[in-house]
Amino acid sequence: MEQVLQFFRDYEIWIYVFLGIIMIWQIRKFALAWDELRGAFFGMEREAAQARVNSAATMVVLLIIMAVAEFTVVTFVVPTIPGANPLPTSSLNLLATPTTTLPPATQNPNETPGVTPTPGEVAAAEGCTVGQVNLVSPVNGEHISGNVTIKGSASLPNFGFYTLQIAYPGDSDWVPIQVGQQAVVNDVLGVWNTSALTPGAYMLSLEVTDNVGNILPSCAIQVTVEAVE
Repeated sequence: MEQVLQFFRDYEIWIYVFLGIIMIWQIRKFALAWDELRGAFFGMEREAAQARVNSAATMVVLLIIMAVAEFTVVTFVVPTIPGANPLPTSSLNLLATPTTTLPPATQNPNETPGVTPTPGEVAAAEGCTVGQVNLVSPVNGEHISGNVTIKGSASLPNFGFYTLQIAYPGDSDWVPIQVGQQAVVNDVLGVWNTSALTPGAYMLSLEVTDNVGNILPSCAIQVTVEAVE
């Protein structure tokens, strides 16, 4: 179903062109048949002309209905089906076992290990804005394992999409784990399967992009992934 909807979206212009060409042809047939009908004097001749008029008129109406249906599908139906309206950003399935691994963290041997953040603590400097770009669960500093339900908010008046991504603490190489196309307010953003990750500390970030491509400051927290027993 999603591939069919995507076909109508990708070839929208060509479908309109195709329908337009056929409609012009049918309108011409209708005009010629109408002239024949007006000039017909005998019964059988008038019946044949009338049949051609009816056939051409029916085709014109059907073509108009098809054009309206194409417009309705592309404008109102496709945007509600994520799989039929893919984003330019890669979309990954959180329910599947992750195959992407993070690069080894770069650490300075002379660097003093940082303090583990207090659970529930989300600093404003991290870009978290309640109701717009915010992570509620897991909380900062939480120990997690297995499938983790990520909850929070990703909502703007001109919302485009949101991205959940992970990285090692201190690294700038973020790995996307899900892209969402629907605004979310204090609800489930996705499910993160951590079972294939090496146990240790990770940063979890929520990034929201508006519908013109502007990226808001991301909301990031640190969690510790534990091995599943």
